[in-house]
Amino acid sequence: MRIHLTSVFVDDQEKALGFYTDVLGFVKKTEVPLGTDRWLTVVSPEQPDGAELLLEPDRHPAAKQYKQALLEDGIPVAAFAVDDVRAEFDRLRGLGVVFTQEPLEMDTVVTAVLDDTCGNLIQIVQHK
Repeated sequence: MRIHLTSVFVDDQEKALGFYTDVLGFVKKTEVPLGTDRWLTVVSPEQPDGAELLLEPDRHPAAKQYKQALLEDGIPVAAFAVDDVRAEFDRLRGLGVVFTQEPLEMDTVVTAVLDDTCGNLIQIVQHK
């Protein structure tokens, strides 16, 4: 069994696509029109046939409540692996990304948490 697809709820698919591709460096994999929304996924350029991240509209009231509760408690909705958290932190901050947690070393990992501009906190993780 493998992870094929996971999702993040976003408040604006176009804004999310720009952030996840232009800033974080993912690439668009799938875009299928679905009325006013789209089935819109991105993947890592390092694993184009790997797990897809669905940029899912947060129109359902439960999705908005879920996002808000996690955001208020400072809980990341997803974690992305990077080779060097400190280097990625510097690169992203240079692009204007807001971090809610600067690089923090915890046992065998280094983490940082950023705001994806679409209502979510995202953790970046480096395994030492």
